[in-house]
Amino acid sequence: MPDRYNILAVPELEILISREQIEQRVNALSAEITRDFSGQSIIFVGVLKGAAIFLSDLIRGVQLDAAFDFIGVSSYGNRPTPAQELSTGWDSTGEVRLTKDVDQSLIGRNIILVEDILDTGLTLTFLKKVLQARQPKSLRVATLLDKPSRRKQPVKADYIGFVIPDEFVVGYGMDYAEQYRNLPDIRVVPRLV
Repeated sequence: MPDRYNILAVPELEILISREQIEQRVNALSAEITRDFSGQSIIFVGVLKGAAIFLSDLIRGVQLDAAFDFIGVSSYGNRPTPAQELSTGWDSTGEVRLTKDVDQSLIGRNIILVEDILDTGLTLTFLKKVLQARQPKSLRVATLLDKPSRRKQPVKADYIGFVIPDEFVVGYGMDYAEQYRNLPDIRVVPRLV
């Protein structure tokens, strides 16, 4: 990997999920959504910033009338430095706030909330409440990655790309200190000891 990705002086980040595996799974999820919503229209709502690439690939494979929008959230709590986050991890206080709302009405529409990773479930629980209040016809959740070992809220996704262990992952839209989002695969950033 070129040095521009080498923030931690790690010679190579281990590939957890290859770009080919991602492409195959995203295509399968698109086909599943197309079957589930046959003859209907959908609005995909991507959670900024991490879900942008997943949303883009997912919606291109859906063979239905589909639109998309974005929503942004922020968790309260003192976020550690990137190095501290790698060594000790980070858990928000569980208080989530909306930083960017959708730009269109969701009343009576089929909504698929698109997340990059389902981790503690705190953000997803918050977003589901926000979107349910908009009176959609239906609300489902698609996540590229599911990390159930970290769950604090009993929330599940309807469409899951991959279930992964408790690793710090980057690539395909996910970042470490705003870096690595453009990697085409999912890679593991080693925890600092």
